[in-house]
Amino acid sequence: MIRKGNLKDIDAIMVMIKACAKAMITNDIYQWNEHYPNPKAFVNDVKRAELYVLIKDETLIGTIVISTYMDKEYIPVKWLTQNDNNIYIHRLAVHPKFQGSGHAQQLMSFAENYALENYYNSIRLDTFSQNKRNQKFYELRGYKRLGDIYFPKQSEFPFHCYELVL
Repeated sequence: MIRKGNLKDIDAIMVMIKACAKAMITNDIYQWNEHYPNPKAFVNDVKRAELYVLIKDETLIGTIVISTYMDKEYIPVKWLTQNDNNIYIHRLAVHPKFQGSGHAQQLMSFAENYALENYYNSIRLDTFSQNKRNQKFYELRGYKRLGDIYFPKQSEFPFHCYELVL
């Protein structure tokens, strides 16, 4: 079941995020660290009503943020659509114990259906350039790679921006 996230979910989300970060580090993917993602980001997501969580057997196993806010880092990207009617995906995560079972697909399908039902022009996101698994995941869903941005507190490596036109 996917539902809106709330402040009570943040502790469980942070446990999951730390497990995801640890799993990525074992694969030499240094995408998430002590700076990001942090509880403050998820509190803001809840306040803006943009946080969704995936619950299985009463356990929080995944999360996704579906936002209409365009981060300043995205401004220089040459997007395929105008910057006036888009959604942005952030902090998609599935606990490592539940990865490989289609849960990330379920969360992305939820976001894509949300975008279609609300008449958005496109879905935009970024993924770490060193995370080949994520790149393949989005490309197989039809997302087009457009350019790179940087988050210096996260990594010296770029993040690839993707867009799916609806």
